[in-house]
Amino acid sequence: MAMPSEIMKTTTEREDKHPEVVSSEIMKASAQSQSKHPKVVHLLDSVKKTAFVVGTALLVFAAARNSITWHLQQFWGASGDFWQRQWTFIYQLFGEDDVFIGIWGTLGFTTAVFWLANLLFLLIDITGKPAALIKYKIQQDKNIPVPFPKLMKAVQQVLFNQIILGIPFSYVAYQVMQWRGCSHKAEDLPTFQWVLLEMFVFSLVEEICFYYTHRLFHHPRVYKYIHKRHHEWTAPIGLVSIYAHPVEHILSNILPPTLGPVLMGSHLATSWMWFGVALISTTVAHCGYHFPLIPSPEAHDFHHLKFNQNYGVLGILDRLHGTDEVFRTTKAYQRHILLLGLSPLTQQIPDDTKDKKSNISKGKLE
Repeated sequence: MAMPSEIMKTTTEREDKHPEVVSSEIMKASAQSQSKHPKVVHLLDSVKKTAFVVGTALLVFAAARNSITWHLQQFWGASGDFWQRQWTFIYQLFGEDDVFIGIWGTLGFTTAVFWLANLLFLLIDITGKPAALIKYKIQQDKNIPVPFPKLMKAVQQVLFNQIILGIPFSYVAYQVMQWRGCSHKAEDLPTFQWVLLEMFVFSLVEEICFYYTHRLFHHPRVYKYIHKRHHEWTAPIGLVSIYAHPVEHILSNILPPTLGPVLMGSHLATSWMWFGVALISTTVAHCGYHFPLIPSPEAHDFHHLKFNQNYGVLGILDRLHGTDEVFRTTKAYQRHILLLGLSPLTQQIPDDTKDKKSNISKGKLE
């Protein structure tokens, strides 16, 4: 224990020093403390960033919600009878059988959405035509056209995942949704405000679950056994979005978008709408083309090229954890915007020749 005289001596010595020297010592001590506890510092930094992102989102939503919800609700309210009639028709088409529509209807709907969303992309990938669309290819020297044996291998795995894994998963998901009290009837269709809230929650739940399961599959002890299959495609195509090892398909592809509706106890119609959005979104993210007026696939395309960047769906957790730092220094990040014109972004913001060669060689090494 320090004696009073020692404490006074230390205090006197500190007071005798120039304020800038004392400040320097304090900063040095703080830096040493941070270096001893890097995980704690990084966690606090992530919490601060999370609070900033969420707080900003809430402020924007609070400012815009009256205008946005008014316009959308006019459409929703005016077409409410239309949507109810359509769901009534679908429900009756399945004989008003909750098991039939809950299991087989969901499986059929998601399968149809996936293949319809991939139809145009497959046509371009297989034929390399129309040539006018090839200019929108992100990695312009890859998969034009796609090697047929490689494509057939992907198709077989996709069908296995959709059918052999999809049927039992749909059965289990139906049982859980029934336990949660999820309705199938047209008279129970939710209001516009509730659907809006649900879609927001679904997106956040998917972002959290997909990000962390995806990072888990990139762990060196796991990657070569499971996730490496998905990364056989360094230049992805839409079909590759569910080309994955069965374990990955369950934990990363199916479970994250399913947990949101389970958590919220959602109506089946809302779940179908969300599943459709999620399937189209992941197809676009893997498609390899940055077409006008569609969400940018640059981030996930870069992930397939570099392997260790952009693990999430929305990019929120990538920013919080710093797993997009390299991406944000590239031309690909500058191109990560909604294309509103007809001129390809690869022409508007071209890669430097030196950087392009470096990126390709590094992608091959990894």
